[in-house]
Amino acid sequence: MNSSTTQPEYILVIKGKPEGPFTLTQLQEMGIKADDFLKTDVMSDYKQAHEVAELREILGFKKQVLLQYYGSFDQRLLASAIDAFIISGVCILVVFVASLFISSNIFNLALLFSLLLIIPLVNLVYHIIMESSPKQGTYGKQLLGLKVCDLQGEPLTTAHAAGRNFAKILSTLTLYLGYLYSFFNDKKQCLHDVVAGTLVVKDRL
Repeated sequence: MNSSTTQPEYILVIKGKPEGPFTLTQLQEMGIKADDFLKTDVMSDYKQAHEVAELREILGFKKQVLLQYYGSFDQRLLASAIDAFIISGVCILVVFVASLFISSNIFNLALLFSLLLIIPLVNLVYHIIMESSPKQGTYGKQLLGLKVCDLQGEPLTTAHAAGRNFAKILSTLTLYLGYLYSFFNDKKQCLHDVVAGTLVVKDRL
């Protein structure tokens, strides 16, 4: 059998100089670190070892998120404003259309007040679904290049996304001081991010 189909070979940066190529077995024997830079012939640029899925799986590295890619408070606030506009607009439109088919003023008034319950509920479900989707974020976050992930940079499960959004109650009950906590956190986490073990990161340029 052709050995060329076995293992990819990596060029490894050692003391500032590219050396190799080395096979995965050789890299394992060398005891490379998660922040060592390397590349294969098919990679356009060097990456740190923890950024390569194959190396994470074989060598046990965990994907790390670099500090400069954390989403800032103003970016997250703008994303939330965009999402609030989308959710409120859709809910109001649905209620308005429904009211056109109802002649009772009392029922229409009740329908109007129901928005106070409908909007937060739809907002909760919307965030859980979008944050656990392949896009890893709501439409507001997507427009600003933001993603929600766990502490290793991996996508959230539905349960994890639900826990994160229910934890927002803590950030709200503290008179929104839980959101301002991001100013005092190296990873720019709000209180609910700390509780849920999540990060909001920005895509690379």
